[in-house]
Amino acid sequence: MGKDRKSFIKYILFEWGVPIVGAYIVFLLLNRFVFFNIIVPTSSMEPTIMPNDRIMVTRIYNKDNIKRGDIIVFQSDELEEKLIKRVIGLPSDEVRITENGEVYINGEVIQEEYVKNQIRAKEIYPGLRVGVYKVPDDSFLFLGDNRRNSKDSRYWEDPYIGKDKILGKARVIIFPFKRIQTF
Repeated sequence: MGKDRKSFIKYILFEWGVPIVGAYIVFLLLNRFVFFNIIVPTSSMEPTIMPNDRIMVTRIYNKDNIKRGDIIVFQSDELEEKLIKRVIGLPSDEVRITENGEVYINGEVIQEEYVKNQIRAKEIYPGLRVGVYKVPDDSFLFLGDNRRNSKDSRYWEDPYIGKDKILGKARVIIFPFKRIQTF
C-alpha cells in the first residue's frame, strides 16, 4: 500500500506539478521581458482609455520605432509613478500649443480626432498651458487625450521624458470585457 501511494504522489507531481510550475515560469519570463499589465487610475486619456481600464502593454526595446500618436507607458521621476499618455513630440520636434488648443508640430497643425475637451477658438479656459516646446534628442513630449483634465508635459517642471524612461506601448484594453479594443 505504501509503495502504491508513493507512486501515485510521484505521478501527480510529474503529471500536474511539472507543467504547472513550467507554465508559471514561462508566464514570469514573458511578464518580465515581453509584456505587463497596468490599471489606469485617472481620466486623463478619455475617451480612448477610461479610468480602471486594464491595459496590456508590450515592452519596447528599440525606442527609435516610437511614432507620434503611440500610447506609451513610462516612468516619471518627477511624479514618482508610471504614467500612460500619447506621444505628441518626437526627438528634435518643435511643438507649439496655442490658446485655442491647436497643436503644431514643426509649424504644421496636427489633426487629433481622439482629443476630448478640445478647446474652441473663442472659449476662455483659465489654466490652459500654452507655449513652444523644443524636444531634446533622446526625449519625447506627451499629452493626454482629455486635454482639460490631464496633468501632462505641459504641467511638469521638466516636460520631456527620456528614452530610458520608456517602459512599453499600450496594445489592448483587456478589461472590462465590454471595452476590449486594440491600439
